[in-house]
Amino acid sequence: MLFKIKKTKQRLERNGGVITTYALVFGAIFLLLISGLLSFVLLQLKQSSQKIAWNASLHIAEAGIDYYRWHLNHFPNDLQDGQSFCCENPPCTVCGPYEHSYSDPLSKVEGRFVLEIEGKTQCGKVTAITITSTGYTSDFPDIQRKVKVKYIRPSVADYAYLLNDNVWAGSDREIKGPYHSNGGIRMDGENKALVTSAKSEWVCTSSFGCDTCPSSCRLEGSDCVCPGVFTTANGNEELFRYPVPPFDFEGITMDLAEIKDVTKNQGQGIYLPPSEKKGYYVILKKESIDVYKIIDLDAVWAYSLEEGWHWEYSKISKKGDLKTYNIPLDCALLFVEDDLWIEGEVQNKLTIVSADLENPNKETNVWLTGNITYTQKDGSDGLVLVGQKNVLITLEVPENMELHGTYIAQTGHFGRNHYPCSYYPADCIKEYLEIFGSIVSNGRVGTQWVNPWGGIASGFRDRENIYDSKQSYNPPPFLPYTSETFEFKEWEEL
Repeated sequence: MLFKIKKTKQRLERNGGVITTYALVFGAIFLLLISGLLSFVLLQLKQSSQKIAWNASLHIAEAGIDYYRWHLNHFPNDLQDGQSFCCENPPCTVCGPYEHSYSDPLSKVEGRFVLEIEGKTQCGKVTAITITSTGYTSDFPDIQRKVKVKYIRPSVADYAYLLNDNVWAGSDREIKGPYHSNGGIRMDGENKALVTSAKSEWVCTSSFGCDTCPSSCRLEGSDCVCPGVFTTANGNEELFRYPVPPFDFEGITMDLAEIKDVTKNQGQGIYLPPSEKKGYYVILKKESIDVYKIIDLDAVWAYSLEEGWHWEYSKISKKGDLKTYNIPLDCALLFVEDDLWIEGEVQNKLTIVSADLENPNKETNVWLTGNITYTQKDGSDGLVLVGQKNVLITLEVPENMELHGTYIAQTGHFGRNHYPCSYYPADCIKEYLEIFGSIVSNGRVGTQWVNPWGGIASGFRDRENIYDSKQSYNPPPFLPYTSETFEFKEWEEL
């Protein structure tokens, strides 16, 4: 009996050791599983927090972009965030870094954004700005998002055509950019972009082909009243918009006075005073210009809507001595206080103005005597050519003519007058005109004249207008703006 009890006791002690071993093993496994689960949960919580911080960092970076847009609209020429230094280690091309705290009480996010600012300036004015903003939260400063934005003011270079009068684009035309007029538009050409008018309705007359009132218009007495934009041929009506806010052509006048002040009084750019002759003949030669005073002009028999048939003094017969000027890179600006005849090749950015601001009874014209071309069409070259009154193509120009740039006729019009073939059989009709850029014209544009019975009477047989979208990203100095508010043109995350 005693033996059995002893044996049972030994068995229990042995089983108890096994149970303890099992308990230790399973306890260890349980603890391992629990710690692994807790680690996994903590890892998921951390990853979730990091993901939230990753998203929040982008919003903080964009908040930095929005902040500097606000800053620019209040201080348009400040590339230094109101600071006295541009960069920590001058000389520099990019200003910054400038660091700011960020707090969003609603989402309980705190962090910082760091700004780096690169601007392009001409004549002391900012023309384009690139802002890089890096954002991060206070909890995860190593998780950063970086955004790069280009800011510019909307300008006339955002349009292929910007007009201040009623206009008729013929069926032979192809318009490859935004087209706007403060007047009514008959768009019979093939438009590839928006066509906008400030008019809800307008009276289409016989000079716009409305001898018979088109079906999209209505007769009111003897008037043919048409929508702000309409077509009878190739126009894409889905891209017609009217009425829209008008463009202020009179606002360009203030820019002309400022440009004269910069060149004449501040000593930047090039200023050509009144010639006391007939005007100036300028040949663009990339980084320099050749300038001649025009001593005498020959008359050409011509017709325009404003003057009717008249003697047009546009043909250079005698010019004075040559003077050559280098174009300043920091202020590529030429102000001519007289009439201007011009042709040549443009390199880099350049703005040319012809205006007489001394004589209130005179407005100057720009005469295009030959090709005006860029060395490259990649946006690195750009031209703004402003005529106080008209910008006109002369009689004796190349058979196939190219005009690159933004051409602005402030109070007159852009075009080529009607030259009768009975007088000028070799030059009255030219084959081809390519305009690469923008036309801004106060009056009606015309580079082709047709006979009442059909067929071309004068001008260019074929015309192509190609909108240069790259100019708005890096414009020449004093390119007229359509809004003073900076807007972004490009956004990318780095």
